[in-house]
Amino acid sequence: MKKKPLIRILVADDHYIVRMGLIAMVNTEPDMKVIAEAADGLQAIDLFAKCKPDLAVLDSRMPVKSGIEATIEIRKRFDTARILMLTAFDGEDDIYKAVEAGVTGYVLKNSTDEKLIPAIRAVAAGQRWIPQEIARRLAARRLFEDLTQTELQVLNELVKGLANKQIADVLTISENTAKWHLKNIIAKLHVADRTEAVSVAIQRGIIHF
Repeated sequence: MKKKPLIRILVADDHYIVRMGLIAMVNTEPDMKVIAEAADGLQAIDLFAKCKPDLAVLDSRMPVKSGIEATIEIRKRFDTARILMLTAFDGEDDIYKAVEAGVTGYVLKNSTDEKLIPAIRAVAAGQRWIPQEIARRLAARRLFEDLTQTELQVLNELVKGLANKQIADVLTISENTAKWHLKNIIAKLHVADRTEAVSVAIQRGIIHF
């Protein structure tokens, strides 16, 4: 019987111990081999172009370029690239941004042992891997309207506990404009006040605190 070719994998994670653990886990599988490892998103892009792996396993949060930024760049240069996002973040916006960037699969780090290997096999075979709980969060995200760039800036200042006048000063806008943006944020997030807006934004992964 002809032996199946190995699934050639690029692993990218900025935490050395996590990265070594992932590599060891993957390399114990008889049908898989890690052919390259990266410590940041830019390295991941360069190594993908150099090594042409069958798929890349990328951490979502990395220095220089994030996993999402790396995904966008890799998919721009290699439109058939298969990418599996590995992340500790399960907020609706984190998931939405990853899927929009072009990832083929999404795995949470707290479920790595039981789901990473099946996910790799599925993605390598050209299938999508979006676990049911992730799919539910993604569906929930589609019920909300996107925040504008300025609204995101207001929200990031809001999380620091700044009042409207202070936010206006930081963003060099009028206090009335700051209030108007805050009103839009509250409406788009379907919340009652600024405190709930901050709580929901953190929970959904719109901002990280």
